[in-house]
Amino acid sequence: MAKAPKTIYQCSECGGTTPKWQGKCPHCGEWNTLQESLAAPEPKNARFQSWAADVSQVQALSEVTATEVPRNPTGMGELDRVLGGGLVNGAVILLGGDPGIGKSTLLLQTIALMAQSRKVLYVSGEESAQQVALRAQRLEVQPDGVNLLAEIRMEAIQTALKQHEPDVVVIDSIQTMYSDQITSAPGSVSQVRECAAQLTRMAKQMGISMILVGHVTKDGAIAGPRVLEHMVDTVLYFEGDTHSNYRMIRAIKNRFGAANELGVFAMTEHGLKGVSNPSAIFLASYRDDVPGSCVLVTQEGSRPLLVEIQALVDDAHGFTPKRLTVGLEQNRLAMLLAVLNRHAGIACFDQDVFLNAVGGVKINEPAADLAVILAMLSSFRNRPLPEKMVAFGEIGLSGEVRPVARGQERLKEAEKLGFKRAIVPKANMPRNPKEYPGLQIFGVSSLQEAVDVCRHTPE
Repeated sequence: MAKAPKTIYQCSECGGTTPKWQGKCPHCGEWNTLQESLAAPEPKNARFQSWAADVSQVQALSEVTATEVPRNPTGMGELDRVLGGGLVNGAVILLGGDPGIGKSTLLLQTIALMAQSRKVLYVSGEESAQQVALRAQRLEVQPDGVNLLAEIRMEAIQTALKQHEPDVVVIDSIQTMYSDQITSAPGSVSQVRECAAQLTRMAKQMGISMILVGHVTKDGAIAGPRVLEHMVDTVLYFEGDTHSNYRMIRAIKNRFGAANELGVFAMTEHGLKGVSNPSAIFLASYRDDVPGSCVLVTQEGSRPLLVEIQALVDDAHGFTPKRLTVGLEQNRLAMLLAVLNRHAGIACFDQDVFLNAVGGVKINEPAADLAVILAMLSSFRNRPLPEKMVAFGEIGLSGEVRPVARGQERLKEAEKLGFKRAIVPKANMPRNPKEYPGLQIFGVSSLQEAVDVCRHTPE
């Protein structure tokens, strides 16, 4: 009688396995993530024996020669900014984003530009060769020099890489690839982990710059095991509203450059175009004579951005006031409302409060606290803030205004865009205010001082 295949339960978040089903994963602690699958037998010839052949020698760190890593520009300036200057030989990049956000469009444009000087290969696992050709025709990109492979089998892809030896490879997407060495279906935790490991190993051995496209879950995280993000060198997230013409790429992890860099693109009829001055776009419809509006100078990596913060404070018509934020942290709003009540004497317990960061930008830094409070105060009193004014600063629970990083760069960006006034933490006051001749800077150390500045500054 044939022996029944052994079944295991594998976590869709961390990839851990357990012989019995449990409501909570014993490895990562997530609930309802264990899925039943067949246990794959380990082949006799281990897949990683090749690593044991080349044993690294122990050496002193002082004896290691550190050289600058050469960069290969992609031809897309905003993408190069996020990557830290361009692609690095042997680097593996993971690009995630919502369906239809423009990942395949961006990579097809990029690889067509790089084909003019380097040998490239586009591996499509989701679309046929004809569909990719139609997209290239719509985008009016130059297809000369772009090698295309429509394949999802990992063994066939590895053979093609060894035969053509490309410099740059795009895998679209990693969730559609499968290896014959794993019995589970494409997109499963084991398949994604194994395929990514094999591609990463080949990229390091052959010096290939490889870009992997990753799907995201409904929570916005890249689908598959978390080890996928640890395995690659750079993790990029493609963000933006599908109803808007603007897209943003954010670097979450980068071993060859600074993290948290931001690149802004505009979606046009001929694909994505880089935006060199995104602050002007985010403030295109800004009006300083409207209550509830305040301009924030936020910092995204090395780039200062001016973003309009809108607030609407209105009488609550139910038993529980509503608190809603778009692009800002929900929990921080509750804290700022409590600080506003205790240290400024303005109670909003019977008010609905709505906040919005215009332009689809997601702001996570605490430097937005001061601008958020001033916008809520302006809406609550139904009086606009002084014209041509910006603000930034972190608010503490005792009502103090704390300094933020790169205050001088924020002030220079505000002055460049024509703003006349700025409310900043006192510790961020420039030593020589004459460096900003067109900007009147008010340094405040508490929330009450900021409120007094707005009250006594002529509109």
